[in-house]
Amino acid sequence: MKNFSKILFVFFLLVPFSCSDFLDLKPQNILTQEAFPKSAADALQATNATYATLRNWFYHSGGYPILDIMSDDARKGSNPDDQRPTVGPYDNFTHNASQDGLDRWWAAVYEGIKRANVVINAVPLVEMDENLKNRYVGEAKFLRALFYFDLVRAWGGVPIVTEVTAEFKIPRATAAQVFSLIETDLQDAIQVLPKKSEYGIADLGRATQGAAQALLGKVHLYQGEFEEAEELLLEVIDSDEYDLENDFDDAYGAETENGIESVFEIGARLNEGTNNGGNQWGNVQGIRGTPNRGWGFNRPSVDLINSFETGDPRREATVIFLGETMPDGVVTLGDGTTPDETRDAQNNLIEIECYNQKIWTPGNNTITSWGHNRRIIRYADVLLMAAEALNENSKSTDALIYLNQVRQRARGGNNAILPDINITDKTQLRDIILNERRYELAMESHRYWDLVRHIGRSTSALQKLQSLGFVQGKHELFPIPQNEFDLAQGNFEQNPNWD
Repeated sequence: MKNFSKILFVFFLLVPFSCSDFLDLKPQNILTQEAFPKSAADALQATNATYATLRNWFYHSGGYPILDIMSDDARKGSNPDDQRPTVGPYDNFTHNASQDGLDRWWAAVYEGIKRANVVINAVPLVEMDENLKNRYVGEAKFLRALFYFDLVRAWGGVPIVTEVTAEFKIPRATAAQVFSLIETDLQDAIQVLPKKSEYGIADLGRATQGAAQALLGKVHLYQGEFEEAEELLLEVIDSDEYDLENDFDDAYGAETENGIESVFEIGARLNEGTNNGGNQWGNVQGIRGTPNRGWGFNRPSVDLINSFETGDPRREATVIFLGETMPDGVVTLGDGTTPDETRDAQNNLIEIECYNQKIWTPGNNTITSWGHNRRIIRYADVLLMAAEALNENSKSTDALIYLNQVRQRARGGNNAILPDINITDKTQLRDIILNERRYELAMESHRYWDLVRHIGRSTSALQKLQSLGFVQGKHELFPIPQNEFDLAQGNFEQNPNWD
C-alpha cells in the first residue's frame, strides 16, 4: 500500500524555516502566492509537500522518540554511551531549554505549518475543479491542526501563524487560542474531506473525514471536554469506515498499511533518506547489532514488560527479546556493546536489551526500517478514547462495550486470558482504561501525553511520572527552545519554572 507515499515523493516546496524566521525576518524572498501555486498541478504539489513534513526526521520530536523515553514505557536504548548527552536527559527529566533536539522539533513543525498555509491561502485562488480545490484545503487544514496540536501539547501557547508571510516578532498566543484554531481547522476539514472509502487506491493515506473527526475528538479529550469528545468519537465508530484487524500485530504491520484499522498514518517508501520517500522513525529504533536494522533507541522498559496481564499476547507482539525469531525467520542476537542486563546498586534489574517490535519491517538490511509507516491514529485508539469519554460522562456501562472490544481482539480467541471488564465505578474504570491504553498503544508515543493529561484525575499517573523525575508545575510543558527565546528579544516569556 505504498501508492500514496509515491505521490508524496515530490520536491520540497519551501526552504526549511523555524518560527524564528517569523520573529526575525520577513521572508518575501521565499515562494509567494503570486509565484506559486498557479495551476491544479501546482496545487497538488503544494498539498503533497505539506504531507512530506511528516517524514522529516526532526518532525518526530526532534528526531528521537523522546515521548516514549520520558514515559514509563521505555528507556533511552542503544548502547549506554550512544547519544547520552542528546537523548539521555529526557530519560530522567534533566533536559533544559538548550537541550539538543527541541529547536529542531519546533522548527520542523513550523515548517509544516508554513507549507499548510501556502495551500490554505493560495490554492483557493487557483482555477481548477472546485471539489478538488476544497479537498486540498481540507487536507492542509487537517495537517495544520495536527502540527499545532503537537506544538500546544509540548509548549502550551505558541505563535499562531496563518499566512504565508508573517508579521515581525509574533507574540505567543495563549493555549486556548491555539486550541481554538485547531478546532476551527478540523471542523472545516470535516465538512470537505472524503470518507476513507471514497478515496481511490492511489490516494489512500490522505487525510479523511474520519481522521479529522478522530483528531478533533482527541483534542477535546486532551482538554477534558468529554461531551464533545464522545460525540465525535462515536461518529467515527458509527461510520463503519474502520474496524480492528483480526490479529493485534497486524494493527501496525507492513502488510496492513492503510488497512481497516488505520485512521491516519505517515506513508513511507523503502528508501534510505527522507528526500527519497523514507522515514527515519523506524530506523532510529531498529535492532542494533545482529540483525543490523538501526540505532536501537527507545528500548521497552522492564516496567512496561512486567505491566502486561498474565498471558497478554500484546507483550510478545510489542517487545523483541534477544534470541527471538521474527516472523520472517530472522534471529535477533542484539548488540555486543550493549549489556544484556543492567542492574542498580541494590542488584535490581532496571533494563534489558530488547527492542520495539512495532516498527519491525521484514527485509535483510537497515534500509527496510526506513519504509515503516508510523501510525498516528489507530481505530483501537478511537475505541479507547470513546470508552474514556463515556466513562467521564457517567456512561460507564457504554464505555465497557468499547474497552472490551479492544480486549477481545487482544486475546485472539483464547478466552482463558484477558477477561471482559465489568467494573463500572468511574474512578476505578478511569485507571483501567488508562492501563489498557498502555498495553494496546505501547511504544507508539501516546503514553507520555496520556500520563500528563491525567494529572489531577489519576493519582497513579502523577506517581508514575514523579518516579521518573517529573516535577509537577514544570514538566507538564517543555521549555521554549533557547535559540527561539533569544531571537524573540524579550517578546516571549519562558514556560513556568524553566528560567
